[in-house]
Amino acid sequence: FQQFSDTGSRKEHVKITSEPKPGFLERLSETSGGMLIGLVTFLLAFYLLFTNEGRALRTAKSLDEGLSLVVPLDSIHSISQQNEGRLVHLAGALSTSKPLFDPSYGLSIQAVKLKRNVEMYQWVEYEDSQEYEENGEIKKETKYSYNTEWKSEVVNSRNFDREIGHKNPSAMAVESFTAVSPNVQVGSFVLSKGLVDKIDDFKQLSLSHLEDPHADVTRGGNYFYHSDNPRRPEVGDVRVSFFYAGLSGDDPHLGSADKVTVIARQRGDQLVPYHTKSGDVLEILYPGDLSVEEVFQKEHESNTMKTWALRGAGWLSMFVGISLMTRIFYTLVDWFPVVRDLVNVGLKAFAVCVASSLSLLTIAAGWLFYRPLWALLLALLSTVPIVVARSRVPPKKQQ
Repeated sequence: FQQFSDTGSRKEHVKITSEPKPGFLERLSETSGGMLIGLVTFLLAFYLLFTNEGRALRTAKSLDEGLSLVVPLDSIHSISQQNEGRLVHLAGALSTSKPLFDPSYGLSIQAVKLKRNVEMYQWVEYEDSQEYEENGEIKKETKYSYNTEWKSEVVNSRNFDREIGHKNPSAMAVESFTAVSPNVQVGSFVLSKGLVDKIDDFKQLSLSHLEDPHADVTRGGNYFYHSDNPRRPEVGDVRVSFFYAGLSGDDPHLGSADKVTVIARQRGDQLVPYHTKSGDVLEILYPGDLSVEEVFQKEHESNTMKTWALRGAGWLSMFVGISLMTRIFYTLVDWFPVVRDLVNVGLKAFAVCVASSLSLLTIAAGWLFYRPLWALLLALLSTVPIVVARSRVPPKKQQ
């Protein structure tokens, strides 16, 4: 069953599908498949939590080692042989041998990277679904809505529920690309590819001082439009914008060259990765003029944020795994609404407690070889969720 309506440029229709309500054996079969997925997710959580602690401690030790060995350079314009192979710290303005060009649009800039971003005006489909039970059947009502938007990727209209009237071109007339300078320096030192990759703070380039490159291209704001009427674009029209990262020369419109701070190993006139005794690689670049202490403080903060993010992901993975593995108990009492709701709450509480305890135990195991005292404290802390859960159970049920 479908209903159609057109609200301006936004079109929508509703489709309702139905299927018989699954029987007990069918739901039990689906739950069994979910248990297998839950087991894999559960085991993956152990691996993620355990390896994350080793990675975090290894990175912290590598940063401490780097801080104790780094040599601040007195000058970035002279290369001292005494620092050959050592970890060095320097700060200065970026420079490149020649500007980057986009001849198709008559544009050039002295920068480390130049990105051409191409967008096409296309139809986009949105779905909003809800399920409900009626006459012993499970019905799904899906509202499909269509709107025209600028998108940087080609939207395949063949996957639309209703392609008629919402057809997009299969390719763009102009392609996006990113140009990277082959030689990037700070003073007399050449940056490695890894350091250049870290220069990714892209800013949109103003096109106000440029002329229209072709008769069929119109400039509007910071975009070049391939359109008969940029104010009222049609599906298939294209617009182009430009972004740059790492300004490497003085520009009358953009200002002076960007400054960066680098910590890496000196090899001749090149700055390359430094391998620590702990097994990590130090190849650090930050925008601005930072001291050695500021750089390593930022790295420690980044390591801490990453560690906690992975801990959260590991706990969530364990919680989902336990929930899927215990879902079978919910399925067994699915016919009794009151019991079903109580079991559902109990299973969620059980998953939270067990996931918290096992996560803390896994983290403690990861610390065992590095910080035994902290590992012992975490192991004791892991019993708290279970103790709290048991304390909330009535005495008769405990017996």
